[in-house]
Order: sequence, then C-alpha cells, then structure tokens
Amino acid sequence: MTSQIEIPPSFSQLFRHRSGRLLQPANAVLARYELCEDLACALVEQAQSLYHGGHSDEAGVLLALHSAISGPDAGLTPPEAHWVVQRLAELLQWRAPLLPPAPTPD
Repeated sequence: MTSQIEIPPSFSQLFRHRSGRLLQPANAVLARYELCEDLACALVEQAQSLYHGGHSDEAGVLLALHSAISGPDAGLTPPEAHWVVQRLAELLQWRAPLLPPAPTPD
C-alpha cells in the first residue's frame, strides 16, 4: 500500500544529497515528515498561548520554541527543528524569524 501523503520539497530536501538522491529510504523520510508536521501542528496552540500571554513577540515565541526542539534530547535533527519552526510560522501566519542556518546533508 502506498501513502497518499505528499512530502513537500522543503522537507524532502533535508534528506537529499547535493546530487538529488535520497539519503534514507522513502518510508523513513515519510515517517520523519509525519512526525515533524504533527509537531508543528501541535505547537500552534502553545505558541498562541505564549504570544497572547504576553511572554514575547511572535519572533521571540518562535525562537524560544526552536531552542526547545533543537536540543540534543529533543529527538529532531537540527534541519528538522528548523523546518518545524518554519512550518509553525506558516501555520500561524507569522513571519518566520531568522534562525541559525540548518546544516545540510553532505
């Protein structure tokens, strides 16, 4: 059975060599995409609560969440954490903050 989920190029690029070939099996990339998309969606409510609670501006909220999900124990690679925050900004219709460049695969 094939998946009906279409992985956006912005995510699949995280798993591609400069030559364009995937560095991991397609089913593994799909599983990581589903995890990251679910995390971005789950963080929407938390980001809104932080913002409306007066803890920070939009960029500050996104940067704080990026810091939280990019730590060594978070379970995401740095490029995945970067993608999640970019996707979260998109879902919130907020301007994405300038994040440190995410490493690219060799």
